[in-house]
Amino acid sequence: MDNKKYLDKVIGSLVRGTKIDYGKEEIQFPFSPSSPHFLPLIPLLFSSSPLSSFSKYCIDVYGLTDKEIEYVWKEYKSIILDKI
Repeated sequence: MDNKKYLDKVIGSLVRGTKIDYGKEEIQFPFSPSSPHFLPLIPLLFSSSPLSSFSKYCIDVYGLTDKEIEYVWKEYKSIILDKI
């Protein structure tokens, strides 16, 4: 990927925009159509629903391709799972 620096900045922005309420075990994604509501932590990271809204968000906001979205999702998900 030629634009890895840009993709890493996208990942950083997504991570900073993600709010985690550890006490309630809820998460608020910057790309979720249900924002600003918090949603249960674990099920959302493994369902296909966040991925579809994630893809749409990445295309609309950052102009990413499918391959770039795949990379960003993998890295983003790994970082968020480490945080929870």
